[in-house]
Amino acid sequence: MSQRQLASQVKLSVSTIRSVEKGNSLPRLTTLQKLAEAFNYSLDELLRTDLKSQAETIPENLDGSKIRVLPIMVDEESQQEKVSLVPVKAVAGYVRGLSDTTYIAGLSHFAMPFPELSAERTYRVFQIEGESMLPVLPGSYIICEYLQDWALIRPGNLYVVVTRDDGIVFKRLYPGKEKHLLEFHSDNPEFEPYTLELSNILEIWPARGFVSFTFPE
Repeated sequence: MSQRQLASQVKLSVSTIRSVEKGNSLPRLTTLQKLAEAFNYSLDELLRTDLKSQAETIPENLDGSKIRVLPIMVDEESQQEKVSLVPVKAVAGYVRGLSDTTYIAGLSHFAMPFPELSAERTYRVFQIEGESMLPVLPGSYIICEYLQDWALIRPGNLYVVVTRDDGIVFKRLYPGKEKHLLEFHSDNPEFEPYTLELSNILEIWPARGFVSFTFPE
């Protein structure tokens, strides 16, 4: 769940959600009540629970039951959500800091001018390396949309997946033979498919397009 989605659900401004999350302000009782309802907690549970540690708990199947607040950046004037860029050199840091608003704020952010991208959704751009997804070239930037409910994965579609142990990968996803597994397939036939446990997956981003500064030969 992005900050924008949470703000819409609890009828608060994005700036209020961001300020509370960063610890810059103390939420009112009415705000706490709304947040407790959004996360299916009692008010007492909300006050006693470390939501950051809860956010790092990954579901064992694709039921989409675990909710994590996704840090985003918002333009102060327009209140429009910005797109964060994760270059190859920032991959290791992103895996460690993806729940850290301060880390996300340190990435590059910009607006996307493409009419195909909805202003109501959360996007992120990941730079890829390696030749496993040729003809998409190494160094290309994959434009992605955030996927909260993993049950909505479409077999054979392209996704950027943030993993605990394998960094960030760009692959086609298929259901595994068991419900706690996902299969990763490359477009380059020289690379064999492999499977990962869902417990090793942190984020899943459906690919919407890509930008490359290298022309095919």
